[in-house]
Amino acid sequence: MPDSVAPSLSSASAQAPALVRNYDYLLVGGGAAGLSLAYHISQEPRLAGKRVLILEPEAKDRNDRTWSFWADAPTLFDGIVAHEWAKLAFRSPGFERVLTPERYRYKMIRGLDFYQFVRQMLTGNSQFTWLHTTVEELASTPTGARAGTPEGEFTARYAFDSRPPQLAELRRPRHRYLLQHFVGWEVETEHDAFDPTTAELMDFRGEQGQEVRFMYVLPFTSRRALVEYTLFSETPLAKAEYEVELRRYLAALPGAGNYHITAEEVGAIPMTDHPLPLRQGAHVLNLGTRAGRAKPSSGYAFKRILDHSARLTQALAATGHPPRHSTGDQWQFGLFDTLLLDIMQRRGEQIRDIFSQLFRRNPTDRVFDFLDERTSWKENFQIMNSVTPWPFLRSIWHVLRRRPGQRE
Repeated sequence: MPDSVAPSLSSASAQAPALVRNYDYLLVGGGAAGLSLAYHISQEPRLAGKRVLILEPEAKDRNDRTWSFWADAPTLFDGIVAHEWAKLAFRSPGFERVLTPERYRYKMIRGLDFYQFVRQMLTGNSQFTWLHTTVEELASTPTGARAGTPEGEFTARYAFDSRPPQLAELRRPRHRYLLQHFVGWEVETEHDAFDPTTAELMDFRGEQGQEVRFMYVLPFTSRRALVEYTLFSETPLAKAEYEVELRRYLAALPGAGNYHITAEEVGAIPMTDHPLPLRQGAHVLNLGTRAGRAKPSSGYAFKRILDHSARLTQALAATGHPPRHSTGDQWQFGLFDTLLLDIMQRRGEQIRDIFSQLFRRNPTDRVFDFLDERTSWKENFQIMNSVTPWPFLRSIWHVLRRRPGQRE
């Protein structure tokens, strides 16, 4: 039974006379992964009696990021999609095409819209409590999980940890560690400069610098767009270097000569084949990037996070326990990710040609199915047969030797 009455979600930030110390579930982190699991739990009638404490140090009252994904079926958050595109452009020096997937649409959700939507849905639901605090210690105990915070200790049957992983502490010589890092500007131009029907998925026409470098553009209107300079490499650039490329791109874009920046987005997503653990013990489970939900070879995470939340919630409702293997990942796609990461690390500029071949020689839906890990063995063979084999054969040799290749 509760030790005292806990604050509801809507009043959790206020000073309460006392806090409940024991819960069914602790959610450590109130970002995409933590709030996705909270929302899934709230929608599952069989879990209606479970008490959930969300521990998050930030107010989540600003738009600190955006999430983009392709989807061929409705999602739980379609109602807050800020924009979607039926067409996507791929551009490289030797190949350009406007892609028109048959099944997929490319969608974007703003972080602030997501936070507000979930908070609104949970407000008034007495099973959820939100506490603005940091977690200094999180441990699995023989009977459950324990979280140490400046507000004291909290316990639960299970804890779910979505704090970003500290890859520097996990680093091992045999694995590959890269970042997808970027700076993006949301700009408004004085004249028409963008095609709002077509998102620029990858524009590889700039210098590669022996790395993976491309422009990524999400146009909202003919005069407003998010323009990002994105790289896959081991270390970020100085911020001024991203800005130089953004200015160069906009200066060369017809109609975009006069623009002003209305928002900025900066980020770095870990991309590694290091096997990130799904558990920190019998009663502490990982979520989000901490559980490897960022696709190692592309950095896309949002839809994979939703799928993970659904699997966890279904198992908790059916059995009272999380599933033993909670992601459903298939080993062959992990191998493909490792090979691509190895090529990125050794000869990142080759990725431009590999993606050019993928989109030139395959239906767009097949490529997206493959990146979503939904293809059959036959389709996987068709994908691999569509690209030049030598970079992959060289990377297989490095994988078999159990060490990553070095820059050539």
